[in-house]
Formats: sequence, structure tokens, C-alpha cells
Amino acid sequence: MSTSSRVIGTVLAVVVCNAVGIAGAVFTSTDTTWYAGLVKPDFQPPGWVFGPVWTLLYTMMGVALYRVFERRQRDGARRGLWLFAGQLILNGIWSPVFFAAQAIVPALFVILGLAAVLALTVREFLKVDRLAGALLVPYLVWVVFATILNGALVALN
Repeated sequence: MSTSSRVIGTVLAVVVCNAVGIAGAVFTSTDTTWYAGLVKPDFQPPGWVFGPVWTLLYTMMGVALYRVFERRQRDGARRGLWLFAGQLILNGIWSPVFFAAQAIVPALFVILGLAAVLALTVREFLKVDRLAGALLVPYLVWVVFATILNGALVALN
């Protein structure tokens, strides 16, 4: 495969992943009376942190996705790609459940599922391409943190 094809493929994968983030951001508003009224844990980051962190993570996800797609004939690649699709769907569902539906308990179940499927995705990606798997590790760490944050919001409210 040519270098230009790889670059185009990588860019498309990054765009797809960031599109999920943008779609979720449509539902994400911390300015609502409902969200403002929630008791927040002391360890919650300021709102401005989430946009840059998620943009970086979605970009890394896209690079990882393309690297595994490019190696889709290897053992575990197809399973990894299906798992990646599953975690991306769960990722996209969380914001509408949490913010639009204002359903923090169901959102906790969504993000628990996301963390589990993402952990399996990381495992499969590592088998196919170590760099692709490594690129997903910060995302997994962030999702675990977000799960703890969501759980704290449930406990406090």
C-alpha cells in the first residue's frame, strides 16, 4: 500500500472517531440547571479539560483503528475491529444517556460496558499491532476515570 493511501486511511479513521466525539458533544452541556445542580466529587476536573482530552483520545483511537485495519488479515484483527466498533457505539451512547436523558444510573451501566469492551479491544489490538494497542491505553485509563466519576455522581446524587 502506498504512503499516500496510508495517510488517507489514517485521516479517515481519525475523522470517523472524532465524528463520534462531535456527535456526543452535541448532547454534552454542563451549563444546564440539571447538571449544575448535581453534587460533584472533589476530583472532578474543570469542564475545559474534557474537550482537549477527548480530541486527543479520539485522534489516537483513529490511528490505532487504521493500524489494525491495515493488518486485518492477522489473527485477532477482525475480532479487535468488531470490539472497536462496539466500544465506539457505547462511547457514542453515553453522552445522550447521561446529559440528554439525565439518567446517571443508566449512564453508569453504559460506561461500565464501554470499559469492559474497551479492555477487550486493547487486548486484541495489542496482539495485532503493539503500537495500536498502546495508543488505546490512555483512552482506557480515561474511561476508567470517567467510570469512577460517573459512579461518584451516582453516589452523591
